[in-house]
Amino acid sequence: MTRWPFTALVVGLLFAPHLTAPARAQPAPSQPHAQAAQPAGTMLLTVFFKHDQSKNLNEINEQLFRNGYYDKFPPDGVEVLSWYVVMGIGQIVTLRFPAERLREINVALEQTAWGPYRTEFYSTYDYKQAAEQQRQTMRARKR
Repeated sequence: MTRWPFTALVVGLLFAPHLTAPARAQPAPSQPHAQAAQPAGTMLLTVFFKHDQSKNLNEINEQLFRNGYYDKFPPDGVEVLSWYVVMGIGQIVTLRFPAERLREINVALEQTAWGPYRTEFYSTYDYKQAAEQQRQTMRARKR
């Protein structure tokens, strides 16, 4: 005899009260998470530039130069919020710009960075202030 019907019955009996219980309203948070000021219509984008490890740094820089990378990235008027080298990965750049310029940034990277780098893009938002507030709130809670 298989155990499947018995196991399904036990699981069903355990979870049935949760599935049929009336929905309860969640209490509103005492303080909404604060958001850092972000100019309207702008977005943040984090770009991972992963080095082609089959090339040395001089080869990478030479290919970037030939591709026009140093002239085209970042495009004029795009704010660089951070630019880090992460050993073993490459570079991580966070940009702020008007949302309608997303395609321009993408094309600049396709034309100039592909080859020396593999790129990954992540839509980003500033969570630092909210994280600090949450940490303070959680530390103040009684156990």
